[in-house]
Amino acid sequence: MLSNEQKNFYSDEGYLLVEDVISSLQLKKILEITNDLIEKSRPIKESNHIYDLEKGHNENNPRLTRIKQPHQVDKYFWDVIKESKIEQVLIELLGKNVSLKTSKLNTKYPEGGSAVEWHQDWVFYPHTNDDVLALGLMLNDVDHENGPLMVIPKSHKGPVLSHENDKGLFCGAINPSDPSFDYNKAVSLTGKAGSMTIHHARTLHGSAVNKSDRTRNILFYECNSADAWPLVGTGAYLKNTSPVNLWEQLKSQMVCGDVCLTPRMTNIPIRVPLPPPPDYGSIFTTQKTGKAKSAF
Repeated sequence: MLSNEQKNFYSDEGYLLVEDVISSLQLKKILEITNDLIEKSRPIKESNHIYDLEKGHNENNPRLTRIKQPHQVDKYFWDVIKESKIEQVLIELLGKNVSLKTSKLNTKYPEGGSAVEWHQDWVFYPHTNDDVLALGLMLNDVDHENGPLMVIPKSHKGPVLSHENDKGLFCGAINPSDPSFDYNKAVSLTGKAGSMTIHHARTLHGSAVNKSDRTRNILFYECNSADAWPLVGTGAYLKNTSPVNLWEQLKSQMVCGDVCLTPRMTNIPIRVPLPPPPDYGSIFTTQKTGKAKSAF
């Protein structure tokens, strides 16, 4: 699936764009399910375990920032990983044993869809090693105007920056004045619907508001090599207290291969997302209630 040149580029730069990873029929099906979920959000008054509501959301004008854990809401979001080229991409970058940590469908509505301030996923969920990445499946054409994902090349090889506010609370975003952050190096990842971005968990990234008159929806899958075990993070990701339940959760999260019972430890920088902000229900609320400073 991936050429040696593509794999080397990901290793060196910390990101990659891959075109046509799903078929037109698969894209059509995902869009149908997504539009149906958005329709069902109309009567929702407050953010809940499925929906993150954007300011201005109402029954006549549904506006979301996110559909949470779509692979748990509709099984097709899980099935499409194995029925498309996505699984093979994961195997080639993470090995034969791959676990799905979480998924999310980020929605940016025309003329204002919320920005995501610059951050490194790594601080939300540090692991025993950093064979951890996020895939972003474009459900609409993405260009420079409708809020593309932006990355800082090679930042996955640099320091893990502070994501704390002026009071020392975790706010889910870096301070734009951090000397290790250079906005001028940012690269926008644009492409046609059905294309997929990949970024390493330690790669600095963010996205601006949607300035266009077009929707920009991206389906994210956050995955790791099975021998990368989470240390601490949002929801801890391993949520069960019973060993039986924990074992069942570990098995249920496997995209391919087997659960690994011997975590691989590597010497990598770690930060933890503590002390928590007033609301850590999603990155949008974490950055808002944590009073993160904006680079946009």
